[in-house]
Amino acid sequence: MRTKEDVLKETEEKGIKFIDLWFSDILGCIKNVSIPRNMLAKAISEGVWFDGSSIEGFGRICESDMYLVPDIDTFIPLGEEKPKSARIICDVYSPDHSPFSDDPRYVLKRVVQIASQKGYRFNVGAELEFYLFLRDEGMAPLCYDRVGYFDLEGDLALKMRKEITENLQAIGIDVEAGHHEVGMGQHEIDLTFTDALTMADSIITAKTVIKRVAEKYGALATFMPKPIFGKPGNGMHLHQSIFIDGQNAFADSGNKYGLSKLAHNFLGGELTHAREICTLLAPTVNSYKRLVSGFEAPVYVCWGQMNRSALVRVPRISKGKLSSTRLEVRCPDPTANPYLAFASLLMAGLNGIEEEIVSPPPREENLFELDNEFLGGISTLPRSLFEALEEFINSGIVKRTLGEELTKKYYSIKRREWDEYSVQVSKWEIEKYTSIY
Repeated sequence: MRTKEDVLKETEEKGIKFIDLWFSDILGCIKNVSIPRNMLAKAISEGVWFDGSSIEGFGRICESDMYLVPDIDTFIPLGEEKPKSARIICDVYSPDHSPFSDDPRYVLKRVVQIASQKGYRFNVGAELEFYLFLRDEGMAPLCYDRVGYFDLEGDLALKMRKEITENLQAIGIDVEAGHHEVGMGQHEIDLTFTDALTMADSIITAKTVIKRVAEKYGALATFMPKPIFGKPGNGMHLHQSIFIDGQNAFADSGNKYGLSKLAHNFLGGELTHAREICTLLAPTVNSYKRLVSGFEAPVYVCWGQMNRSALVRVPRISKGKLSSTRLEVRCPDPTANPYLAFASLLMAGLNGIEEEIVSPPPREENLFELDNEFLGGISTLPRSLFEALEEFINSGIVKRTLGEELTKKYYSIKRREWDEYSVQVSKWEIEKYTSIY
């Protein structure tokens, strides 16, 4: 735990000139207020006021004054940036000096606190997938090597991935691995599991680092779920576990899948509420171009071990490594606000534990290859943002997670997005219909 004095001393010793105060809007986009070093002490003690009326989902015009409270534990110098800068992630407060209930970071902290009161520590690991495109070649995929999944490519992309990893490690974000993904020009960076709040902070930071490194080399990094028709989409697979008193409470060496009763109930809760919270895990119109049959993205609400067509997978672990027992949920993509995504997954899982929801039997066959009659009543994820929003707005678990007001705000924002998309006329429609009607 850092103190105010620790942060001020480090700022002075490292010659940091500016501090970027980061916070997240409802959609997970980073917002920033930069202050010079001499204002840092005041910012830590008193906060920094800003106009919340222009931030998506924050204050109305008549109550726009809000302020940021820096979380000094998130203080990180930003490497080679010139002039030398550091970032601190902030919590958003209302004018009456209370935490702003619709701040996504506060939403996650509140749900984490509910879990903590039961003795649970919710840990998350994340796989961030992204494409690299060359700006000066008409946004072609960065793929000099024309390699594929896990291939060793001695080109610019490999150099960029290593630099991304190096930069993340330098600012205290542990990277487990990085590799080429299935798509041409597609890559993945895996972040080592930690507590949910730290991981959410790490994800928004990692996405920024990835984009900045790409920009340095004249490339564009995109986390868009389906940037290229017919090619693999970008996911953000999340590995989840609950620890109690330092021990993995999901682990049971006597169970066929290595899962405890607690884990099965947590899994049952997530599967039960999967359709309702899908909007928070796959939040854009484009997200549902990824969640289709034929690729590794899941469509069916079920679980298995080797089955990558299932919504939740139970990865195999090395012998004696019970601490690695986890549930991998595969539908989220990197456009999700990690604070709201983690909060909804945790609340769904806690509901499963509370209600002792029994997880259904696992499915290990490739569900994409089965006819409907052999699917045994397995439900599917929503097929569009519209369908997901209809599940979302009527969900009790969503309202328990976000609160009534944030649920309405989020629905309104996303419904506008759907309506805007719905009236567009696509190239496909023109090519399909103009000549035959």
